[in-house]
Amino acid sequence: QVQLVESGGDLVQAGGSLRLSCAASGSISNFITMGWYRQAPGKQREAVAMIVSYVTTNYADSVKGRFTVSRDNAKNTVYLQMNTLKPEDTAVYYCYAALVRSGRQFDYWGQGTQVTVSS
Repeated sequence: QVQLVESGGDLVQAGGSLRLSCAASGSISNFITMGWYRQAPGKQREAVAMIVSYVTTNYADSVKGRFTVSRDNAKNTVYLQMNTLKPEDTAVYYCYAALVRSGRQFDYWGQGTQVTVSS
């Protein structure tokens, strides 16, 4: 069972930057999809940035041009570089990974890291 552990969340002023990291306890080479979700208070969890089928990146419209998702298989780590942060980016950010085995998809989640953007 692979564990995902996020880090890098912090309090930052609007316009600032943060880089979130998601370290896996084992190899991530079998995870076909990896990325980040977020959940703000009183709102549903939403997909922010994904790497699908190992190479295709997808972003929520609200973060396009500001956030960049990447994965380093050698370090078993996924990153989210967040630039030009806005107060509406405030949320708990969750790392997500999915693998397919014997025709079934298995989803994995991290415990979350808090990002707070002050105006």
